[in-house]
Amino acid sequence: MEQELIKKKREIIGAFLKKGMLISSELLTDINDDEQISIISDALKSKHAEELAVIDLDLRKLIEEAKIKKEAPIQTQAPKEQKINIVHSYREEPKKRDTQDFVDYFNNRYKAVEKILKQHQELNSTISISKVLTKKDRETIPIIGIVSNKHITKNGNMLLILEDPTGQIKVLVNKNKPTLFNEAKDIVLDEVIGIVGVNVGSFIFAGSIIWPDVPASKELKKIQEEKYALFLSDLHVGSSKFLPEDFEKFLKWINGDMGSEQQRHIAKNVEYIFIAGDLVDGCGIYPDQDKELLTKDIYQQYRECAELLKQIPQHIPLVICPGNHDALRLSEPQPALSKDFAKPMYELNNAVMVSNPSLVNVHASANFSGFDVMMYHGYSFDYFVAEVDSLRSQGGYDRADLIMKFLLKRRHFAPTHLSTLYIPDRNKDPLVIEKVPDFFLSGHIHKTATASYRNTTLICGSCWQGKTIFQEKVGHNPEPSRVPIVNLKTRDIKILKFGQ
Repeated sequence: MEQELIKKKREIIGAFLKKGMLISSELLTDINDDEQISIISDALKSKHAEELAVIDLDLRKLIEEAKIKKEAPIQTQAPKEQKINIVHSYREEPKKRDTQDFVDYFNNRYKAVEKILKQHQELNSTISISKVLTKKDRETIPIIGIVSNKHITKNGNMLLILEDPTGQIKVLVNKNKPTLFNEAKDIVLDEVIGIVGVNVGSFIFAGSIIWPDVPASKELKKIQEEKYALFLSDLHVGSSKFLPEDFEKFLKWINGDMGSEQQRHIAKNVEYIFIAGDLVDGCGIYPDQDKELLTKDIYQQYRECAELLKQIPQHIPLVICPGNHDALRLSEPQPALSKDFAKPMYELNNAVMVSNPSLVNVHASANFSGFDVMMYHGYSFDYFVAEVDSLRSQGGYDRADLIMKFLLKRRHFAPTHLSTLYIPDRNKDPLVIEKVPDFFLSGHIHKTATASYRNTTLICGSCWQGKTIFQEKVGHNPEPSRVPIVNLKTRDIKILKFGQ
């Protein structure tokens, strides 16, 4: 029986390697140590082994041990002190896309957000748009639909066109309902919303607008011991505007060699570090970028970045997702950092590579479900700052927390078709925020912002780069060298400054 199990697991691992898929250490359970090492060794000899872009942290450690010493003990579970579980990190084989992919993608978005909306009491008895259009009598009805059009009529009212899989209908939001009308101003194309209103012919007169949103009753999780998580983003190593002196101060602090007694105490108790993309400045990201590059070779940029991150104490895991400056596709979701370009990053023993966006669970135990940390670099932020009046008037790029709240309310990282480049997935829309996180981490706009929204902690990381010519042109005002730190016992946030 054991031999059959070993044979089957060898076949599964071989198939996964050929497809470049993630291998889980769970495949190695239930068989003895000698056979585990044998299977790992066979995997390493495969011509496909180097094609793997993502290998879970446990197996990667097993592989390294097998390379160095065959008789080394095999560990099939993550070290208890790390307690990191990757809940979702996107990975899909490249393939040709066609029109049907986009159709399926938006249908999947509708279904996923519809499921969330139907958890609202007002929408648990929705009817299809086609049935609404057949009704002769006026009544108050709830519907769910994707917003396909939005404009102001000549009378100053707002007219929406909502679609579901059965048809489309016009929804009128009357200007004489100022609270509702102001809410409707924030509606963006392609988002999925609920409407409760009165039907009149081919119209619905809106009485309320319901977004999928975060449940108001969400638990605020805390732990018993004093431990900290800190959040970095936008290092931009390789840029002539990179701030090495500031980052050197951060490294001294995290190693306990700098700061007040209280600050050193915090550094000693840092349990996790999250890095939300743009580790390097990249090449050809914006016009004339080469004039502001100190290191023009992308491979060297990642080598330099790895050398910096290597100085962080090895017992602290680094959870890393990519951003738009990193060396991989711009279309979201972005897979984990490319092993072709960022190989030195994979050689960091404490690095956990995930996609953008991604969801990880940390610090779980027998008595605690752990913290869910959602990471999204924030490429869609630019679109919504430009297109949503309320975001722009309340601070725009200076208020990343409001942008993050805006996206959480819609339960989607990029609800409008034009807000980001994306890959149309036939199976699901991976940019839907299906699970509400305890922490929502972003970056991209180079200015720290923190807030709490319905017990989800919102944190936008700072940056480690001065203002570039491009940022000057587009009106970005970076605030570099800040590090948000969360006390996981109290959920209080401090921001340490390592620069001016």
